[in-house]
Amino acid sequence: MDHVYRQESGRILAALIASLRDFTLAEDALQDAMVAALQQWPATGVPRNPAAWLTTIARRKAIDRLRREGTLAQKQALLQPLEQVGATDSLDSAEDAPPIPDERLKLFFTCCHPALPLEARVALTLRTLGGLSTAEIAAAFLTPLPTMAQRLVRAQRKIRDAGIPYRAPPLPLLAERMEGVLAVLYLIFNEGYTSTSGDALIRQDLCAEAIRLTRVLVALIASEPDLPDEPEALGLLALMLLHSSRRASLVDATGDLVLLEDQYRTLWNWAEIVEGMEMLDKALAIY
Repeated sequence: MDHVYRQESGRILAALIASLRDFTLAEDALQDAMVAALQQWPATGVPRNPAAWLTTIARRKAIDRLRREGTLAQKQALLQPLEQVGATDSLDSAEDAPPIPDERLKLFFTCCHPALPLEARVALTLRTLGGLSTAEIAAAFLTPLPTMAQRLVRAQRKIRDAGIPYRAPPLPLLAERMEGVLAVLYLIFNEGYTSTSGDALIRQDLCAEAIRLTRVLVALIASEPDLPDEPEALGLLALMLLHSSRRASLVDATGDLVLLEDQYRTLWNWAEIVEGMEMLDKALAIY
């Protein structure tokens, strides 16, 4: 269950928020689905597609919560599309949605709303969509855990009370959210490369996902003439790739850290090194 949660919760929550347009309801529904899994999977076994199972149950739990809270009538317009969309579908119309070819990255831009202070929007995105715990986010910001928890609560409350629309911004407004998105991607990779929780020094899933999303972002910037060149995005991808190239040699058989001078260079990923240097050259050319 821990593995499924770490691997899939960010994607599931992104899909739920995209369809529900409600942070708290989506988080509560996912938690209810995880409880249901803990109760059912020991007897029935893990489903062939755990993410799809959790997403389906979370949608049902969201509808149940709306019924219990007596808000079903007011939310009826929301519930019909909620039951129709797929696990990774967005409810943005084709003409309004920016051309971001990844639902999770689109949700990163959505969550990094400029109405919130930069640190708050980055922390909220990491907690809601990035797969990091509050303790891991606090460690990333060198902030006490209670302080970070309060900041996250205040950020969610501000979104709710101010009626900040939870929708992906149009293409011309992506640039003003780019700094927050880049910070989110960097901190996801950073937590994966040197994990602050668990037994493993490296969380391969976080590193791989951060690199994948940064590649999508770099490709998006290159393909959209309305977006300004972002050498920071290229530089970030270069940084990730050059560090990632040494992951296989970073720990020994017992999981202990291996210093650079003691690493076996035959284990390095030279394709990532070459790609990383290419990204770095492109970034420097823009500067």
